[in-house]
Amino acid sequence: MAAQKPRRTPAEIEDIILRKIFVVSLAGAAEGDPRVVYLEMTAAEVLSEGKPLMLSSDLMERVLIDRLSGDFPAAEPPFQYLVGCYRRAQEEGKKVGSMKDPVVRSQMESAARQARKLAVSYCRIHLGNPDMFGHGGGGGGSGGVAQLLDMIFSEVGSSLDAFGGNSLGSGQSCPPGFLEEFFKESDMDSLEPIMKELYERLRGSVIRVSALGNFQQPLRALLMLVNYPNCAKLLVNHPNWIPKGNYVTGRVFETTSILGPFFHVSALPDYVIFKSEPDVGHQCFPDPSNRRPADMLSSFTTIRTVMNILYDGLEEVLRTLLKNVDTREAVLEFLAEMINKNISRSRMRVDPLSSASSGTFVTLGAVMLRLCEPFLDATLSKRDKIDPRYVLYNKRLELRQLTAMHASSEEVAAWVDNECNATTDGGQKDGEENRAKQSQEATTSGNSAGNFSQSRVRSLTNSGGDHKHSFICECFFMTARILNLGIIKALADFKHLIQELSRCEEDLSTYKAMREQGSSPQIEQDIVRLEKEIEILSQERLCYEAQILRRERFWGSVRPPWLSNISVMMLRRWPVDAGKAPGV
Repeated sequence: MAAQKPRRTPAEIEDIILRKIFVVSLAGAAEGDPRVVYLEMTAAEVLSEGKPLMLSSDLMERVLIDRLSGDFPAAEPPFQYLVGCYRRAQEEGKKVGSMKDPVVRSQMESAARQARKLAVSYCRIHLGNPDMFGHGGGGGGSGGVAQLLDMIFSEVGSSLDAFGGNSLGSGQSCPPGFLEEFFKESDMDSLEPIMKELYERLRGSVIRVSALGNFQQPLRALLMLVNYPNCAKLLVNHPNWIPKGNYVTGRVFETTSILGPFFHVSALPDYVIFKSEPDVGHQCFPDPSNRRPADMLSSFTTIRTVMNILYDGLEEVLRTLLKNVDTREAVLEFLAEMINKNISRSRMRVDPLSSASSGTFVTLGAVMLRLCEPFLDATLSKRDKIDPRYVLYNKRLELRQLTAMHASSEEVAAWVDNECNATTDGGQKDGEENRAKQSQEATTSGNSAGNFSQSRVRSLTNSGGDHKHSFICECFFMTARILNLGIIKALADFKHLIQELSRCEEDLSTYKAMREQGSSPQIEQDIVRLEKEIEILSQERLCYEAQILRRERFWGSVRPPWLSNISVMMLRRWPVDAGKAPGV
């Protein structure tokens, strides 16, 4: 009868499993697998302590640190190695599930789970402190964060992402559950240095990307991250969430803020030095004068589809942040800053070097309209939440010089006087001071009712106290202002483009008539130049039509019925009466 093979002890089984997970050896160099690292110094220390040369749960972290800190030229860089440890720990955890002895099985599952958590924890430590393990090769520092971002791209990727010509994160694979453990089970302090660089790289991945480029993977990556509360907080705490400094113009804000490049994704043309790739007009509408209607319709459908993906994704990002009480205020501040930095877009001539693009504000307007949809229903059931006094009391937007009062100067003065008296706790002394101030202002202004009312409005605004406005109210006025700076301005630009196109076509007809009478090299050059300009202008016209004029959901939201309903609501909300605000 053959002798039975001796059964391994739990300690021996644990040693085998942990050696497979961490790819190390304490008993000597491995001959079969070049990946296995012999930790000679660690082995000597263990022997000096009188312990057997076997890996255990107690030695696990010590062995991992020695492996990461040691100088092993042929070994994997730290980040790749730790991700590999996580993957191998998962695999070993599944294998031990078939063990018959429940006690041994539970012990081995616990060891594999501990190894997995250690791998994730040291991934955070390594990426947040890249100099801690100085012999990491090419996987340390920024390279590790770049690999982490590639893993995120790989996790959120789909077969449609190659539409833009490149699929981000290709070649990277992420172990199931790794990203969730990495982001969900961590504190803000350990994540902060990682997320600071990660968000910058994410922003960089969509800079100058057009509607036909691969913006979808970065957008899905952003959405995945903001669903983790700590990542959402670190996003709004990022230095470039709202860039600060005297140099920050509307264009700089659009380019350097984390969300700015996402909103810049568009089919609309931009100033040449900020032009996005691939060129939407050139790619969707080549030779526009000879395009078949079916091809035109296909191009319009393509642009409409990708823009809907962008709008829906950005809406979901903002809505997720707005639902979080820790990030809601920062979102409102971002929107207000985007508006205030681009007030110059309301001018007749917009400086493209200092103002954000029309594409950014059209996209922002479409997203804001989606956020407004729940409370701008046909019955205007939430109209009581919209306070016209927001234009006087709000501290975010500069609206006082942009909003016309639907009331006479005397009516405004009467209402403001009543409001001022109401804010003085009914005290007679304060009332007398207010009346004296009124008299002085009226005298110095030459008894001008208009100047008087404006002065009193300023006085009321400065003494208005802390007026708390609902999100519905703030969202309504921000959306109205964004539409004014975005879609309204874009339509004006579209009108000018049509006029320029018409002039070029007239000039081309004139030059062709001159050529029939007698051609010259200069006339031929002018004809070629005009034909090229007409082609470019026609492509831009079609881009405007595709993104704005042929968009049922977007354009339907800002048609006259919507505007007229809101106007009627605002005019009727506060009839000019004692103690009532004049319509705005």
